[in-house]
Amino acid sequence: MRVILFTGKGGVGKTTTAAATAVSAARAGVRTLVMSTDAAHSLGDALAVRLGGAAAGTPVEVADHLCALQVTSPQRLGESWRVVQDYLLAALGTLGIDTVVAEELTRLPGAEEIAALLELSTQVESERWDLVVVDCAPTAETLRLLALPEALAWHLERLLPAQRGLLKTLRPAAAAASGMPLPDAAVIEAVTGWQRRLRDVHRLLTGEQTSVRLVLTPERVVIAESRRTWTSLSLYGFVVDAVVVNRVFPDAAAHAVAGAAPDTWRSAWNTAQQTGLAEVRESFAGLPVVVTPYLASEPIGLTALAELAAAQDGAMPADHDVLAPVTHRGMTVERTDAGFRLTLPLPLAHASDLGLQRRDDELLVAVGEHRRVLTLPAALQRCVVEGASVRDGLLRVRFVPDEEVWPRG
Repeated sequence: MRVILFTGKGGVGKTTTAAATAVSAARAGVRTLVMSTDAAHSLGDALAVRLGGAAAGTPVEVADHLCALQVTSPQRLGESWRVVQDYLLAALGTLGIDTVVAEELTRLPGAEEIAALLELSTQVESERWDLVVVDCAPTAETLRLLALPEALAWHLERLLPAQRGLLKTLRPAAAAASGMPLPDAAVIEAVTGWQRRLRDVHRLLTGEQTSVRLVLTPERVVIAESRRTWTSLSLYGFVVDAVVVNRVFPDAAAHAVAGAAPDTWRSAWNTAQQTGLAEVRESFAGLPVVVTPYLASEPIGLTALAELAAAQDGAMPADHDVLAPVTHRGMTVERTDAGFRLTLPLPLAHASDLGLQRRDDELLVAVGEHRRVLTLPAALQRCVVEGASVRDGLLRVRFVPDEEVWPRG
C-alpha cells in the first residue's frame, strides 16, 4: 500500500501530473484511487469526468482499477465537533458574547483541511486500494495541511484535563466559583477522540508508505519556492522521493525545418529551461528528477494522461515500482562521548534561516516562517542544549546531561 502526495506552486501542472501517475498505475493493474484536496476542483476536468455530483466520501469509477474522489465537504467532522462547539458556545454565553458572534468564534479552524486528512485516512484504512494518489493544494496550503495533525494533536493534549476524575468531582464547585461551565465527559471524550485520530493520521503521513513529490517548472522563481518547500517538508518529517519538472519545451534545433528561419523565441526558452534544469539537478541532488515534455495539446482525458506519463523522461523511485516502500530519514538520537546528538534532515537549510528554542521538555525548531515543536525523548529531557549546527542538509543539536537531574552512578 502506497500513498503519494503531489504538490507544487500554483499553475505548474501538479493536478495533471497526479492524474497521469494514477492513470499509468491503473493501466498497469494497480488498484488506484486519485483524490484531490485542492479547492480549485480541477481533478475532474483533467480526467474528463464529473466528480462533483458524487456523495461525500464516495469515489467515482473512472476506468478499470481507477477511481477518483474530490474532497469538498467537512461533513466528516460531524457530531464530534458539535459536542465541543456546544460547550464553547455555553462558555462564551456566560461572558455575555452575542450568540451570532459566539457561533463564528467556535467554527473549527482548518475544517476543510481536517476533513481532507480524515478522508485520506479512511480511504487508506478501507484497504480497497494499492495506491492512493493525492492532488494537493498549492505548496503553502499543503504545508499547512500536512503540519496540521501533529500541531492540532499537540494542542488537544494540552486541553485535556490531567486529572479527569478530579475534574468530575470538583465540577460543580469549580463551575460555581468561575461562573463558567466545565467540560463534561462527552466533551472530553470528543477531544480525546480527535487527538487519537490526528495522531493516527500523522503516523500515516510520516510512515514508510507515504511520500511527497514536488512538481515544478524550470523557472527560477518556481525552483526557489520548491527548494524552500523541500526544507519545510523535511522539518515536519515528510519524505520527498522525487521531483517532476513539467512543461519542458522541445528542442528548437532538433525540430527545425530545413531552410526555415531560426525559431529564436523557442531557442531562447530552450536555453533558459536547460539552465533551470541544471539548477534543479544541483538543488535536489540525490532525488530522482523526472522531466515531462510540453506536449502539442492539453492532456485531458485518460488517453492523453497516459501518453503524458509515457513521455516522461527519467527514472522514478525504485525503477518505476510505484508500490515500493519509502526510505525514511526522520529525527534520530544517538549517544556520544559527551552526551547525545539529535539529528533532523533539513535539506538546503542555512544556519541563518534557523531558529532553536528549548522549552521544558520540548525543542522548538523554526525554518523561515515554519515551526515545529518536537517533544524530546526522556533521556534528552534531562539534558541541556550545548550547541547546534547545520551541515550537509542535517540539523545536529548537541545535548549534555544536566548535572542537577541526571542520575549519578
